[in-house]
Amino acid sequence: MGIKTALPTAELGLYSLVLSGALAYAGRGLLEASQDGVHRKAFRESVQPGWEYIGRKMDVADFEWVMWFTSFRNVIIFALSGHVLFAKLCTMVAPQLRSWVYAVYGALAVMGTMGPWYLLLLLGHCVSHYVASLLGQPWLCLGLGMASLASFKLDPLISWQNGFVTGTFDLQEVLFQGGSGFTVLRCTSFALENCAHPDRRYSLVDLLKYNFYLPFFFFGPIMTFDRFHAQVSQVEPVRREGELWNIQAQAGLSVVSIVAVDIFFHFFYILTIPSDLKFASRLPDSALAGLAYSNLVYDWVKAAVLFGVVNTVARLDHLDPPQPPKCITALYVFAETHFDRGINDWLCKYVYDHIGGEHSAVIPELVATVATFAVTTLWLGPCDIVYLWSILNCFGLNFELWVQKLAEWGPLARIEASLSEQMSRRVRAVFGAMNFWAIIMYNLVSLNSLEFTELVARRLLLTGFPQTTLAVLFVTYCGVQLVKERERTLALEEEQKQDKEKPE
Repeated sequence: MGIKTALPTAELGLYSLVLSGALAYAGRGLLEASQDGVHRKAFRESVQPGWEYIGRKMDVADFEWVMWFTSFRNVIIFALSGHVLFAKLCTMVAPQLRSWVYAVYGALAVMGTMGPWYLLLLLGHCVSHYVASLLGQPWLCLGLGMASLASFKLDPLISWQNGFVTGTFDLQEVLFQGGSGFTVLRCTSFALENCAHPDRRYSLVDLLKYNFYLPFFFFGPIMTFDRFHAQVSQVEPVRREGELWNIQAQAGLSVVSIVAVDIFFHFFYILTIPSDLKFASRLPDSALAGLAYSNLVYDWVKAAVLFGVVNTVARLDHLDPPQPPKCITALYVFAETHFDRGINDWLCKYVYDHIGGEHSAVIPELVATVATFAVTTLWLGPCDIVYLWSILNCFGLNFELWVQKLAEWGPLARIEASLSEQMSRRVRAVFGAMNFWAIIMYNLVSLNSLEFTELVARRLLLTGFPQTTLAVLFVTYCGVQLVKERERTLALEEEQKQDKEKPE
């Protein structure tokens, strides 16, 4: 009730003013903290010379980001440019062979990067999953997939398989984990789809074409085999009107995002400050809340940039890849919280939806979420912090359903029915604001550290109560209402579009 209800324009304007002022105030505190701490001993390793002509140092605490856009940048550009070039030539000369070109180029790139023995190792996993799929038993294919995934996440098998990589370089571990993990998920998807379509058996060649598509190989995203096979098998792919312009816009947006992050890291040391708890504890409550929020926003931006670059190449190949994750700013429900939409789609199709059904019953939903987060824990690599992250987010997802069921209970349902639709929307936004901070805190555990999460929770809920607690919740409430208004507007536009497309 009240979800599609509009609020007065003046009220929404007030929310925008409050949110903008709060973000500016928190940003000012973070900027001052970054300037004050730049010369601290604890900052020396992760805050290094940047724009020396204006005297700004740069936060380089994120190893992956720095490597992608410094020493590994040219390798990525060279590999993806070669893929685009050969794919374009093949599409022009022999479009029916483009899936072969993708696979051969990808396999050669993997071999050149990680060595021939690593390529043979992955071929061994592909063959084993193909053989399992011929037996037509989904439980066997899923079990083999989880066993293969565990072999890349747990010792001693991970160390043994890592020995197949020849040479040493900075991103060897990242590429090994990425290529191996995504390979297992792709092989499992292939095997399960092969079982689901006994009337049309797919071949080992189909699996190899699927697995060694280079743009997706090391960093994802995951496309389930049925979607990939249907799209890559089009003999004469045709672009929709305006699609090429959208691809160019996406590429430009990725470049702008990279530049924006680079500028941001020269002024805000959001990744370094949390590592110095003594310094972080001195921050004002507003700056500390902004620091926790900005850590999640940055992780989303990093994922959006990575998938934006990869998706641009995939769309040039006439594919429709999974979209980048939804911005953390627009999240106030656990059901939409994911930083990799491809893995989320994979988990939903083969685990979550398969067990949970309509996700309306408490017990099946609990079983489905536990199974889903068990697979996610294995994917991330079992350790104490991942266990804690999985338990917290699993609880959050189920707690939403419990609260929904409670709201549908007779007395509470009658109370809400007595409210106006606008007041119902306001009441629900209060719960959405609390949920928003639960999402931040639960994910901050894995994105930063347990100690920093404890500091933020203690300051916002205990020592800052009630002034800081209520102030942060009110600002978040304003943000949730603005997000709801945006969702309402988009829903109305979609309804109008559908009405226009209906035949007279």
